[in-house]
Amino acid sequence: MHLFEKVLSVCVENIEFELKGYGSVEWSNFLLNPRRLRGSDFLMRWSQGVWSEERITQAVNQNGEFFAIPYGPSSTAPDHDVRAFELYFERLDAAGLGKIKRPDLLIFKRTDQKTIMKAVNNLGGISELPFIQENDADMQKILSKAIVAIECENSLWQGSLMPDYRTELKPQKRLGGKLGLKKNAVLPTIIIKEEDRKPLQAWQDSNDIPIHVWHVFFDMAFGLALDEAQRLIEEGYILPTEQTFQAPGGATTKKLLYKFYYRYGYPLGDALEKPELIAKSITDKNGHILPYVHFEGGEMSMRDEALNILREFANAKG
Repeated sequence: MHLFEKVLSVCVENIEFELKGYGSVEWSNFLLNPRRLRGSDFLMRWSQGVWSEERITQAVNQNGEFFAIPYGPSSTAPDHDVRAFELYFERLDAAGLGKIKRPDLLIFKRTDQKTIMKAVNNLGGISELPFIQENDADMQKILSKAIVAIECENSLWQGSLMPDYRTELKPQKRLGGKLGLKKNAVLPTIIIKEEDRKPLQAWQDSNDIPIHVWHVFFDMAFGLALDEAQRLIEEGYILPTEQTFQAPGGATTKKLLYKFYYRYGYPLGDALEKPELIAKSITDKNGHILPYVHFEGGEMSMRDEALNILREFANAKG
């Protein structure tokens, strides 16, 4: 599967918007996406991902102690045009770098901002970072100053309204008596895909930079260290869940996910202002309109628990 399709794949459980009442459409002639973008869910997935990463970056950067920059390809890709988004991943694939897994964001001490941005500009700007090998001298300058790397995830839920948000953990037979919740519990979770787990661990080991997963909901966000996630898996506290994902071109794949209860992580942030959900659309050359929901605005503040973790990393860096 091409990287563009992989990035925009949507869990079939979340596919709710389907255009009905149309006959055969020549999707191969669809101007904005030669990969036959077939439904609004994929455009909404793109918009939602861009929005959540922008909220995290804004929350970090509004604090005077730290600042964040996009680093992984999904974070540095164009955020204004889905066609430009696709071409970006085509270029990445052509460069032979499409299969390399990098975390989405890097966080630094504010005092290093001038040094970091000089190195970034030497490389051609933020959008060029995924195309540069990590052994490059300027890339090494950037990585040597990073205090933590962030893998971003998001969900279309208001966490505080989820039925099992405040449900206490109880011994579970399927977990061998370990604490947990019923299999179908609905609560905020921090998600890591099995296909990303080993590549993220390899990146962390290679660069000696800790990775944390930050998962954004509409009204709150939670964080979890990759090391802690690995421990929970290895000790049997969290079992994998198999889910089916559909790509924009229609192909489906089954993937294993690990859904970590938010209680295993730490509170990351709270929404100060919720986003607007704005109706947008794109039109193919035949006049076929594809509507989708665009996420715009909103603001998130970081919790003291998360800031204290960043301070610990900063102090350890020296």
